[in-house]
Amino acid sequence: MKASEIRRKFLDFFVEKGHRVEPSASLVPVDDPSLLWINSGVATLKKYFDGRLTPENPRIVNAQKSIRTNDIENVGYTARHHTFFEMMGNFSIGDYFKEEAITWAWEFLTSPKWMGLEPEKLSVTIHPEDEEAYRIWHEKIGIPEERIVKLEENFWDIGEGPSGPNTEIFYDLGEELCDSSDPECYPGGENERFLEVWNLVFSQFNHNPDGTYTPLPKKNIDTGMGLERMALVLQKVRTNYDTDLFQPIIQATCKKAGVQYGVDKETDIALKVIADHIRTVVFAVADGVLPSNEGRGYVLRRLLRRAVRYGRKLGMDRPFLFELTGVVAEIMKDYYPEPADKQDFVERVIRGEEERFLETLSEGLRILEDVIQTAKAEGRSEISGEEAFKLYDTYGFPLDLTEDFAREQGFTVDRQGFDKEMASQRERARTARQEIDSMKVQGGALNDLEVNSQFVGYRETDKETHIAAIIYEDQMVDILGEGKKGLLILEETPFYAESGGQVADRGTITAKEARLRVEDVQKGPRGEHVHTVVVESGTVRQGERVHAAIDKSLRTDTVKNHTATHLLHKALKEVLGEHVNQAGSLVAPDRLRFDFTHIGSLTDEELREVEKRVNEQVWVNTRVETMIKPLAEAKAMGAMALFGEKYGEVVRVVKVGDYSLELCGGTHVGSTGEIGLFKILSESGIGSGIRRIEAATGKRAFAHLEGLVEVLQESAQLLKANPQDVTERIAGLQEKVKELSRENESLRAKLNRAAASELIDQVREVSGVPVLTAQVDASGMEQLRSMMDDLRQKLSEGVIVLGAVTGDKVQLVASVSTKYVQAGLHAGKLIKEVASVCGGGGGGRPDMAQAGGKEPHRLPAALQKVEEWLPTQLQPNKRG
Repeated sequence: MKASEIRRKFLDFFVEKGHRVEPSASLVPVDDPSLLWINSGVATLKKYFDGRLTPENPRIVNAQKSIRTNDIENVGYTARHHTFFEMMGNFSIGDYFKEEAITWAWEFLTSPKWMGLEPEKLSVTIHPEDEEAYRIWHEKIGIPEERIVKLEENFWDIGEGPSGPNTEIFYDLGEELCDSSDPECYPGGENERFLEVWNLVFSQFNHNPDGTYTPLPKKNIDTGMGLERMALVLQKVRTNYDTDLFQPIIQATCKKAGVQYGVDKETDIALKVIADHIRTVVFAVADGVLPSNEGRGYVLRRLLRRAVRYGRKLGMDRPFLFELTGVVAEIMKDYYPEPADKQDFVERVIRGEEERFLETLSEGLRILEDVIQTAKAEGRSEISGEEAFKLYDTYGFPLDLTEDFAREQGFTVDRQGFDKEMASQRERARTARQEIDSMKVQGGALNDLEVNSQFVGYRETDKETHIAAIIYEDQMVDILGEGKKGLLILEETPFYAESGGQVADRGTITAKEARLRVEDVQKGPRGEHVHTVVVESGTVRQGERVHAAIDKSLRTDTVKNHTATHLLHKALKEVLGEHVNQAGSLVAPDRLRFDFTHIGSLTDEELREVEKRVNEQVWVNTRVETMIKPLAEAKAMGAMALFGEKYGEVVRVVKVGDYSLELCGGTHVGSTGEIGLFKILSESGIGSGIRRIEAATGKRAFAHLEGLVEVLQESAQLLKANPQDVTERIAGLQEKVKELSRENESLRAKLNRAAASELIDQVREVSGVPVLTAQVDASGMEQLRSMMDDLRQKLSEGVIVLGAVTGDKVQLVASVSTKYVQAGLHAGKLIKEVASVCGGGGGGRPDMAQAGGKEPHRLPAALQKVEEWLPTQLQPNKRG
């Protein structure tokens, strides 16, 4: 059975059991700072389990792409370690519990209609105190007692929050994989025979802050089944890499490298690493992550470089990973269209990174040569662990290459020291990593609230309505008095709740004897609009009739910016390419901010073209339509989904003529002409591969342009020119500045030569060596070096040290001629000694060096140091 068929059957099975399919989310977590990557099927559903949101259907099923990178070094060396994998799961949010979860799991695994596994090859583990699970498995399902293993570790607990026992289902891969005399030869033990295929977690307790456990009011089910493992079982192969999820990638790599899979162990490891890592890289780039030196980008860069390194082991010294993008996309296109849709962009990113790393490897070899030269000079025959780790961590230079090169030079590498540095880095990473599966304790007034509330703000800006609920200090109350701040839910509201990047409406709520100021509006667990209000006067009561009115001026400015954001998104795709995707946004009354994926800054021409295309849509006054459509129909129409948004079965579509079509719950203008004017204020990078545009519309855009005109007019007055002649006048002034600069340099060179002529008379002999030390006037290091060049022409053999005070700092430069370098003098060592006298440091080559200091008053003493130091360095037979 193909992996794609397993995935489809899993989803279909639970749909038949009344579950709603939750689409696979982006690998980049949304509103969850505790996660670097989406790392499990439940990771995207935490908002349901902790009560922040109430799902439309309490029964959920998903197949979720996931990334875990805590054991990268094991990938390729074991049968089942991966960085990218798929987790399939079924979930119950306070609906069904153990009996249904266990019964359905058994049915799916053993029914000929579904997986058709042999029942006698399945064993389970349970918690010793979970009598209910034991009864279901033994009495209802009929698993013999000897195949039900009780393990203390079968209890899912992450501290405070939901917790409970779990049961794991194991498949017997064959007794030849595990000697019965082995004490670990049992389901749940450390062995290769019993493969865990499914984990069912029964969240039935709340772990309280005091360490006690109390039953949850609503029990939950959380399960996880690895697609790769099920493919291994059903395709009857030995490792995950032998399944149809990996073999096309491995065989394509074999063809490129001219090698065979299954013949040589080291070759197989390299092929497995490449196959695993290219899957991760392709999916991550397709989801908008780009290689960089921090965060997710660093993980991506590390995986890519590791794959390149193993490619070199197969003899591939050219970029090749990018050519595997299409293979990955073809395997996964049944359920994940993103890699195929963005194939050109993904290939471009991977190829660029490969090319840069291959250059880095060349640079690393040069640095390694310097390390070995330094070690030889110090009498060492070993590269320290710290040096090897720096090459690995800073320059991406693999340890095995360091060891190979060192061996050629007769050196060894302190691998133990390297491992120590690596362990320290891992510990730092572990310390920084937060608990990834934490969930909040259930409860709270909002979570328990069940009221009818409807948003009418698409068509109305004020509304006569009633107060459905009042919450004060997390308690349901009947009244809210003057000066108090609380939460209000209205039966109907015109106030937009912050979402999709659009800020919340502000305004007022007035009652017969009270006036309330609305400061914020957020969505509650069931989608209700929760108003944060301050009672400016009077008292309001639950159930009271009120008049809710938004600030129309703020809403008008906001909708202009929101529709402009849609136009901007489309224009960027047209100008830069289809790889552009939204990576965040802010739609406020005074401005819009749009973050998007793109490599490199936009040129002035590109920015002008984007701005022009948006304004062209404004000028033709295109009608903006909104419609409600089934999600599948909206996607079939070509509607773009926005980053971070979750969509139900029915969605709202915003259509701007034939130009833009997006899924969006925000508020918009009736026609584009209402925007008036669109102006880009700035474009910048906010992370590797993420750009940001800030822009304004309407009166704010006009005010910005007015400000620029004012600056232009002031500049014209200062230049005594017409505004249209400012550019030409500035170009003329720049040419004059260049001419004056050339004259200045010429005069400075003459002064340097004159000063050199005067200074040459101050040469004296120290231990038979011509020496010139002097404090001179110089504007900076550049002039100081220029003076040194003139003096070296006049004093062909000897030692020269010049010092200058610039502001509150000292600058020094030293020169030693070839003859005296051979006699044992070293300019770098000399300047270091001299600079130390005036509180500084420096260094350089044997013949030329420079330094700086922080104590100008000690410069004379520093120059005097030359005469003291010089005799101690000369070799006796090389004096004079």
